[in-house]
Amino acid sequence: MAGLIEKFLKVFARRGRSIILAYDHGIEHGPTDFLDNPDSADPEYILKLAREAGFDGVVFQRGIAEKYYDGSVPLIVKLNGKTSLYNGEPISVANCTVEEAVSLGASAVGYTIYPGSGYEWKMFEELAKIKREAIKFDIPLIVWSYPRGGKVTNETAPEIVAYAARVALELGADAMKIKYTGDPKTFAWAVKVAGKVPVLMSGGPKTKTEEEFLRQVEGVLEAGAVGIAVGRNVWQRKDALKFARVLSEIVYGGKKVAEVLGEVG
Repeated sequence: MAGLIEKFLKVFARRGRSIILAYDHGIEHGPTDFLDNPDSADPEYILKLAREAGFDGVVFQRGIAEKYYDGSVPLIVKLNGKTSLYNGEPISVANCTVEEAVSLGASAVGYTIYPGSGYEWKMFEELAKIKREAIKFDIPLIVWSYPRGGKVTNETAPEIVAYAARVALELGADAMKIKYTGDPKTFAWAVKVAGKVPVLMSGGPKTKTEEEFLRQVEGVLEAGAVGIAVGRNVWQRKDALKFARVLSEIVYGGKKVAEVLGEVG
């Protein structure tokens, strides 16, 4: 619905672009993700980081939102999640309802689908129910669209990423989070087939260098995405706040990587 897209943009892209700090990793990967920067194990540190960097929002699972969310940064409650301990066909089912997310202070809800999985039908079915609830509660639905399983051998192949974007559009996303193809030209096609739905790049694992990630962000913005939903590439850094502020200069300030390289180590 156009109204919910506009609502997403008003809250999470109030400056025309968006940086959302993702923090649903504790269930997805376990606490090993926090070892590079032990401070990141504390959700209060994440909230403080998002607030001081001026980011547009945070992503929490329900348990973190219940115990730590303080209203200082707009909240996206992730409605589903799976562990890395599971070894079957990709599937992630809801552990929280839209109504519960709203009661926790959410300004949007998120849900991951795995097109290509033997269980895609189950996730699509559940997403349809969540979409109806999102309309009822007048809250935007952000779809994490990650093709996996089945015929998928390369999640970042341009044709797979474009397919992911189109599936999210067709299933009713008000915003979407998809992988980067590695190239602005091919990612621009994914943004195009996403139609009116704002596109966020999935930050993914921490890159070897800060410059590498900044160049990804530059390419994503060049391709027409509204911004990024990033976790490990910010809070796994030793000086996370410094890097977050450099990232802000590119996303919100429109600076090029070449202009900010002297600010990163």
